[in-house]
Amino acid sequence: MKKIVLKVGGMTCSACSSGLEKYLNKQVGVKRANVNLVLSIATIEYESINRKDLERYIKAVGFACLGEFKGIDDIDINKSDKTKLIFATILILFIMYISMGHMLNLPNIPFINHDYPLILATVMFSFAILFLWYGYDILKSGVKNILHKMPNMDTLVMLSVLFSFFYSFYGYINIVLGVDEYFGSLYFESTCMVIYFIKLGRFIENISKDKTKDAIKKLVTITPRHAILKVGDEERYVSIDEVKKEDLLICKSGDKIAVDGIVESGKTYVDESFITGESIPVPKEKGSKVIAGSISYDGYIEYRAKRVGKESTISEVVKLVVEATNNKSKIQRLTDRISGYFVPIILLIAFLTFLIQMLCGLSIEKSFTHMVTILVVACPCALGLAVPLVIVVSNGICAQKGLFLRNGEVLEKARNIDTIVFDKTGTLTFGKLNIFKFFNYSQYKDKNLLNIISNIEANSSHPIQTAFHISKKLEVNDFKTLNGIGIYGKVNGKEYYLANDKILSKLTIKDTNKKDYDYLTQNGCSIIYVIEDNVIIGLIGVRDIIRTNIKDIIRKFNKNDIEVVMLTGDHEISAKIIASELGITKVIAGVLPRAKAKYIKELTDNEKKVIMVGDGINDAPALIGATIGISINDGTDIAMDSADVILMNNDMTNILDLIQISKQSYKIIKQNLFWAFFYNVCMIPVAMGLFSNFGINMTPMFGSIAMVFSSLTVVLNSLRFSKESRNKKIK
Repeated sequence: MKKIVLKVGGMTCSACSSGLEKYLNKQVGVKRANVNLVLSIATIEYESINRKDLERYIKAVGFACLGEFKGIDDIDINKSDKTKLIFATILILFIMYISMGHMLNLPNIPFINHDYPLILATVMFSFAILFLWYGYDILKSGVKNILHKMPNMDTLVMLSVLFSFFYSFYGYINIVLGVDEYFGSLYFESTCMVIYFIKLGRFIENISKDKTKDAIKKLVTITPRHAILKVGDEERYVSIDEVKKEDLLICKSGDKIAVDGIVESGKTYVDESFITGESIPVPKEKGSKVIAGSISYDGYIEYRAKRVGKESTISEVVKLVVEATNNKSKIQRLTDRISGYFVPIILLIAFLTFLIQMLCGLSIEKSFTHMVTILVVACPCALGLAVPLVIVVSNGICAQKGLFLRNGEVLEKARNIDTIVFDKTGTLTFGKLNIFKFFNYSQYKDKNLLNIISNIEANSSHPIQTAFHISKKLEVNDFKTLNGIGIYGKVNGKEYYLANDKILSKLTIKDTNKKDYDYLTQNGCSIIYVIEDNVIIGLIGVRDIIRTNIKDIIRKFNKNDIEVVMLTGDHEISAKIIASELGITKVIAGVLPRAKAKYIKELTDNEKKVIMVGDGINDAPALIGATIGISINDGTDIAMDSADVILMNNDMTNILDLIQISKQSYKIIKQNLFWAFFYNVCMIPVAMGLFSNFGINMTPMFGSIAMVFSSLTVVLNSLRFSKESRNKKIK
């Protein structure tokens, strides 16, 4: 099975995207196709055919295949022709003046007024030809789509424009022949205005879509175009495309990291906020991972290139965001289906209105006007934008907060979450030993004593040594391991023991700090006695440290009636100590991966909507089984591959953001759908002339204006959501 993402040109509404998607899914060799209207891409899974076949399928339906979508640089920002639009605006104002100025008693333009019907009709005819040329792309698309039995918005516009033009052209020929009575049957201004307002509407929509696309392009800081390559003792400036895996690169103060890699030597602090959301500079030294695009504040490092091109973190981020906007939720698929049926139904209503009104004795002029107006006002542009625009905006907001969604259904599901299940080690905690509490009974300053301890521990292979970090290198002599007890070493001529409580009986030392020892025990710590020349000078509690703000986050979940569960493979005593600190009342400990997955299944079988948050291989089955699986960024690859959401900055607060964004996005989607349907429910009966007896009428010109405002309402509502979502959080 192969997969490709192709750029598609010529899509203007949801009927286009849903029609193309339906067509592709019917073709031989295509297993699955998704078409994204906002990003203008088609994601296709296929076998036994090749790319040329796929391009042929797309072209056969009247769309243009613009090549393979390769990443962030392929998100095209439309450069609408402002000059043409400005010129068209000047013309349309002139057309409105000469065609309707007499209604407002405005001064007549010499010879181009209703006293000279032939001259006025000729001018209007000339303008109509000009606007038909201006809207040629719309007319061409409308014809192609009706020929391929995929009628869309352009089809409605094409029919309404051509009907009004040729009907007016018939009247114009009669005026040329001297029958001035036909002047009242001219609708050249409607032809011009429908095309103009459709173009204006698309210009506004494209600006809004482009803002959305631009937000995706700005999700990450653009990586530098060049890198400093070290070859022997020589430094070479090379383009980013020349960098290969395992090349040794240099980053100096103020420079950007060129590619993902591992630090070989040197030390610096870097800004990784563009990918993690964390503004505090991160220290980097030998063995540290660096991410392309991060900025070095100070220092100098040499790093080995590990992930370049499509394998880089930035490329993966872009891929995740694009795929998430491409995968459609249930409500979006439903809206696409409705749009697919909507256009044929409107065509039927328009032609039936014309026929029935003619049969009922209404003049051909009025019947024709009603038919054309229906075709104009019913364009499903607002309906097509109602859902995908919000989905793209939502994914952009999530990505900026460090939440990368693998599929569009996450946003649909997150708003209904009622249970959140956390793994403990590496999720609620950092997953590595840290100093929990340090009691210093000596004359040394804390940092100096800790440095002595760190230098001795650096010689040990015990996992506990990872909790200590050397600040200044010291010479350690006579180091030895005391099995089951601890370690021994000499520093600056003094003897040191770093050991558990068994050392006390071995050295016949009495512990006078029992209260501190008990405190560390109660908090689940591994305890280290620091002994200098047979005197206890320190007591250190080491344990896995709870992540920042977790306690407050748990409180917010509880406050919002979301049940919190700890599900861990650790033993019960350790788990309950952590749970007690965090305010988690439900703890399930000592469970294997299969048992974790079974527990999640029990919850979902009982109709619970569950988020599972984990980081390890043992969490993968549970992540897959949950309603939404969330993996932290420093988790294992298999956990990240199994998750629906990756928490790039490891900040659990963003889980609250996800729920809030989900709730807000669906509120906006419902509002958009309401306005899109409400508009059509109100406008179509008016366009049919059902309220003519009450003096309420509509012409194609005003119908095109109303359609623009309908689309504009949906666009502005979606962008309003973008602004609000950046500030609103669960309390």
